[in-house]
Amino acid sequence: QVQLVESGGGLVQAGGSLRLSCAASGSIFRFNAMGWYRQAPGKQRELVAGITSVGSTNYADSVKGRFTISRDNAKNTVYLQMNSLKPEDTAVYYCNAYLISWGDYWGQGTQVTVSS
Repeated sequence: QVQLVESGGGLVQAGGSLRLSCAASGSIFRFNAMGWYRQAPGKQRELVAGITSVGSTNYADSVKGRFTISRDNAKNTVYLQMNSLKPEDTAVYYCNAYLISWGDYWGQGTQVTVSS
C-alpha cells in the first residue's frame, strides 16, 4: 500500500513563495514518475509539474519559470518550489506517483491560497 502525504500548503500573498512536500511510504525510486497536480473550484484537475525516475522534468506552461519540481530519493520526498505566486495558482495541490505496472497513486491534497 502506497501512501503519499502532502504538506506545505497555506495562505500567501501574491508574489510570495511556498514549498510543497510529498512524503511517500517507501522508496520513490520505484515509481516511473511523480508529479504535482492541482484542481481549482469548478475546474478539472491539471498537471502542474512532473519528474521521472531519471530526473527529467516537465511543467505546465502557466508555471514555467516560477515553479520547480525536485526529488530527494534518500528522503523519499518530492518537492514543488513555487515562487512568484499568483491568485490564479489558488487550488488544491495533489501529489501523484505513477507505476507502469499499477497506475496512479494520489495524496489527499493540500490547499494553496494566493491572495491579491
